[in-house]
Amino acid sequence: MNDVDATAPGRLVLLTTSHRVAPGQLSWPAWQTLREADQVLCADPEHPQLPYLREAGVQVELGAPSGRDLVDATAGGRTVVYLPPGGGAGDPAVTDELARLGGSGRVAMPDLELLPGSYDLPGARLLDLVQVMDRIRAECPWSSVRTHEDLAKYGIEEMYELVEAIEEGDREAIREELGDVLLQVVFHAAIAEGDPEEPFGIDDVAAVLVAKLVHRHPHIFGDETAETAEEVRANWIRLKGVEKARASVTDGIPPASPALALAAKLAGRARDAGIAVPPAPQHFTPTDEHSLGDHLLAEAAAADAAGLDPEAALRHAARRYRTTIQSTESLQDTP
Repeated sequence: MNDVDATAPGRLVLLTTSHRVAPGQLSWPAWQTLREADQVLCADPEHPQLPYLREAGVQVELGAPSGRDLVDATAGGRTVVYLPPGGGAGDPAVTDELARLGGSGRVAMPDLELLPGSYDLPGARLLDLVQVMDRIRAECPWSSVRTHEDLAKYGIEEMYELVEAIEEGDREAIREELGDVLLQVVFHAAIAEGDPEEPFGIDDVAAVLVAKLVHRHPHIFGDETAETAEEVRANWIRLKGVEKARASVTDGIPPASPALALAAKLAGRARDAGIAVPPAPQHFTPTDEHSLGDHLLAEAAAADAAGLDPEAALRHAARRYRTTIQSTESLQDTP
């Protein structure tokens, strides 16, 4: 401990920590202050940092000091460190009293310092989300019995709402809808964790995604070079094909996709593979999104007037085209 200087002002350090950071992972200024302090006080006998402080040789006194107690403890130039209950961001009762004492003008106050012992890393609030979802899954009568099949339709709806927010340029709505999409991911992972035969959790989902992203970006994490967006896309398609061991460029395109998206995806895959795409109609050549949208709207209106379902018609055409692509691939593979 430091030698006491009766003429020096005392120092009171409120040491805060984040529950999203593993206990014991404190900043160097925090460890230095703890080791040099004349007294370390903690109001919570279950404080998550206590075992690590004791292991490091820091003597901690347990108790529930008031703001006045802490001020008095700094008398004579002493340095006192106070750990709020629970390892959280503070102790409102103590800090409010310290503010009143300092504002009264009748009490000789020590130097007050709020010292963050640990900081949230980017993405730390995702840990809160997982904890909240786990509790909801365990305690909510509705959420606790949901299945993947029950939630499937909500995932589609949330994605459409996100697309709408993006198209409208509503930044607040985009943030909210991204949260709703993220909820679906965390909810499905919580359900999967309880599977009796093949359980997996959110960490497994993240691990697979990280491995996939690293593998598909060899120009960043490996030795390959890709200087243009086109080269990056070509690498992505090639590596994805190897990963999935796909026999056809149509593999991985959900047949249940909306008809227009299904048709466009099939045509794009075929074009990349050098397979013929359906010829453009002679009576119309799209020049921009506006003209294309008007054309598609007119075609849909004409189909409806003729008593035809344009969605079903295009889906059936896309599936026929899918068969054509696969037949072409078979011929190309024939020696």
